[in-house]
Amino acid sequence: MLWNKGQRDRLLGEIGTRAQKPMKLMEVCGSHTMAIAKSGIKSLMPENVSLLSGPGCPVCVTPAEDIDRILALAMEPGLTIASYGDMLRVPGSVPGDSLQRRRALGARVEVVYSAMDALELAAAAPEREVLFLAVGFETTAPGTAAAVLEARERGIRNFSIFSLLKSVEPALRSLIAREDFNIQGFICPGHVASIIGEQGFRFIPEEYGLPGVIAGFEPEEILLAICRLTGQLARGEARLENCYKRAVRPEGNPLARAVMDSCLQLRRDSWRGLGEIENSGFKLREEFADFDGERKFPVEVELRSDCAVCRCGDVICGRIRPEDCPMFGGGCTPEDPLGPCMVSSEGACAAEYKYRGL
Repeated sequence: MLWNKGQRDRLLGEIGTRAQKPMKLMEVCGSHTMAIAKSGIKSLMPENVSLLSGPGCPVCVTPAEDIDRILALAMEPGLTIASYGDMLRVPGSVPGDSLQRRRALGARVEVVYSAMDALELAAAAPEREVLFLAVGFETTAPGTAAAVLEARERGIRNFSIFSLLKSVEPALRSLIAREDFNIQGFICPGHVASIIGEQGFRFIPEEYGLPGVIAGFEPEEILLAICRLTGQLARGEARLENCYKRAVRPEGNPLARAVMDSCLQLRRDSWRGLGEIENSGFKLREEFADFDGERKFPVEVELRSDCAVCRCGDVICGRIRPEDCPMFGGGCTPEDPLGPCMVSSEGACAAEYKYRGL
């Protein structure tokens, strides 16, 4: 990423002037996590400003039990698993077991870039069932919903989704409610905000008295968000500011939300690090049951705890930094990961490992 040096130095000067007391800030977006690491922003912060990563990587917050269910389904004859590439190397509760390993054992696993790609796989091979692993937040939920609507319209019945889609707001509420929560401000995810709008994050200052800033993804845009947050904290304010107005409107994207709402509804769901959260995951509505992979391919797996030495859950909640995990860079690397935070292209551990020293 290229810096505008003049703007960078001006913003850093303002941040340094305002940060006269310790300030812990959290980004809640995997793209922000990677951009912060790649541009070396953490190393530029004054001593009083700490940046921590929150539950903003959808692959990372997927719990091990859901991965185990997917791994079991992968071995079903006549079934093709269609997935984003990040999911292939995520281990379940057994270290080393992943979709990549199952594919080596004969499972049919295809990498796709969208739900529509998975739908076209099903259309091209009507003799096989295609199960799309729908991972993401409100950003990718409309695209998944659109694929289901098109499948119904085209009469493609060998296509279904396994919904791992989640909603950001309930997770943030759960995080803030934790006894050990000690974050003073949020850098809010621009991609999610482009769908749900500014309105989707107003609860942060209005209900919890914490400042929030919706940010873009260039280094200067992230620095601007940090500058605005430190300014609010220095003045004792708590407001939501939108610094990504070219993509985020107050009401968001009504069309995308309408498509999403037409076939998805909220349910109680499980998050890595946060546990069960009410109304935090998306499932297909009853009228789309024919495309619900969880109903179409019911599977039971033995419930196991997460890998004991992996601390992805603590990283996701901001309790520790990736480098504070004793396995980071030694027993856990991108080549031999223990958890999803080291696998995903948006994972905090993967970002820290790739760009450490910047």
